Amino acid sequence: MPVQKRDKPLNAEGQADRIYRLLKQAIFDFQLLPGDRFSENDIALRMAASRTPVRQALYALEQEGYLAVQPRSGWQVKHIDFDYLEALYDLRIVLECEAVKRLCERAPDAMPPAIHTLKAFWIDAPPLPEGESVAGHDEAFHMTLVNAAGNPEMARVHRDLTDKIRIVRRMDFTQPARVKATYDEHSCILLAILNHHQEEAQTLLSGHIAHSQKEVRKITLHMLHDARQSKFR
Repeated sequence: MPVQKRDKPLNAEGQADRIYRLLKQAIFDFQLLPGDRFSENDIALRMAASRTPVRQALYALEQEGYLAVQPRSGWQVKHIDFDYLEALYDLRIVLECEAVKRLCERAPDAMPPAIHTLKAFWIDAPPLPEGESVAGHDEAFHMTLVNAAGNPEMARVHRDLTDKIRIVRRMDFTQPARVKATYDEHSCILLAILNHHQEEAQTLLSGHIAHSQKEVRKITLHMLHDARQSKFR
């Protein structure tokens, strides 16, 4: 991870947020690899910051499951637990299929406007070419489905698991074929919902998520291998 230039003066909270965002991105980009160890002093030097905001940022990342603190040996990037992520993907399918069921049960004139907004983006508008941009819109698509179902607790749980799978899920948009598949599959899901074809929409949705899960695991393992090889060259 490159040393950061000193920014314009920020308060402690602003510095902690800056360091948090940079470290999280370094983990996402595999600049900090699973298993890597470092100290608060290491990060303070790299970020040109004092240890107080560094510590705040590190503890925030620990709370989110990205880091672990090791007694007497500093901090470590946590290994990616694919079994845990698989459980989260299973829960995601349950929540999103229930959301689809509730949406399909609505009267045609009672469909939430947010669903028509999704149609305008995923069906009517031209596709986005950039993978990183598509990743954010993909998250918004699935979160909107759950939010539109009208149960705030379902939406909260779904939002939390979305945060936890983001580290691997974004990998699904690093290849043009996967971006195209996302548009095609989202279009079919939306049309099934708008036509109140519940079983079809649920089948399409669960297949879409399962396929994405399989692809992100394969891509993540490949990118981790490449990152480790580059690190030791």
